[in-house]
Amino acid sequence: MTTNVLILCTHNSARSVLGEGMLNHLARRTGRDVRAYSAGSAPSGRVNPFAIEALANAGVEVGDLRSKSWDEFAGDNAPPMRIVITVCDSAAQETCPYWPGSPVKVHWGYPDPSRTEGSDDNKRQAFELTRQAIAYRMLQLLLLPLDDMSNAELEPALQRLARS
Repeated sequence: MTTNVLILCTHNSARSVLGEGMLNHLARRTGRDVRAYSAGSAPSGRVNPFAIEALANAGVEVGDLRSKSWDEFAGDNAPPMRIVITVCDSAAQETCPYWPGSPVKVHWGYPDPSRTEGSDDNKRQAFELTRQAIAYRMLQLLLLPLDDMSNAELEPALQRLARS
């Protein structure tokens, strides 16, 4: 059975999109039945071009990535999420909608690369470092025996990954 993961950030333009892209890419490469989605509480309506560039440079398919509202995943027709991950501190503080299926929730905070000042090279480096950090945790998630874990076992395992 597919493990659905929703990755949240306020604007759904950088960190959450990096998470969606990396988790889906790594799941395909490792043969894991995991599907990632991303959304935001106040989506910007566009994905940051530096996020697209960082993912594309890592060999990730970027054609379907878009900025979207978390409301798409709160309705009756939404895929049932097993895991909901917030990747920005502001989204972690917000009151989330009801998620069908009562998923395990965890916060994996990352600094916002889109706030990097300076040259485009500085911004590219910030996005690449954030992509690598997110990829590391997503790979750790994929190494968990998700099909054999109850939500009561999964939650502390995800919390431990948050501290890694």
